[in-house]
Amino acid sequence: MKKMRPYRCEACGYIYDPIRGEPKNGIPPGTAFEDLPKDYTCPVCGKARIGKTAFTAMEAPTGRYRCIACGYMYDPERGEPKNGIKPGTAFEDLPDSYICPVCGVYAKVGKSAFVPTE
Repeated sequence: MKKMRPYRCEACGYIYDPIRGEPKNGIPPGTAFEDLPKDYTCPVCGKARIGKTAFTAMEAPTGRYRCIACGYMYDPERGEPKNGIKPGTAFEDLPDSYICPVCGVYAKVGKSAFVPTE
């Protein structure tokens, strides 16, 4: 599976998260930054309309992702053995059907509701 890293706008700090995409702007979840149109600009500040060059790749040193709905933290070190996810499983390797174990049962909150931690 292709590893997808988040990218940060150097001007305003907006983070493009490929797991979430930008559905409001026609970019579906799972769209890698490298696959965005060449004329892509920051949806927050526009960064002088210079496109993707305004962004720098981020590393998520912890590999942890936080659910924006409830704050649950997915930690690859521990996985979710109760849900059949072995320790050491990267967030990117979770199935597309993965839902938040805390609030997803009720709201169907899936991978698109998670953001990388810094």
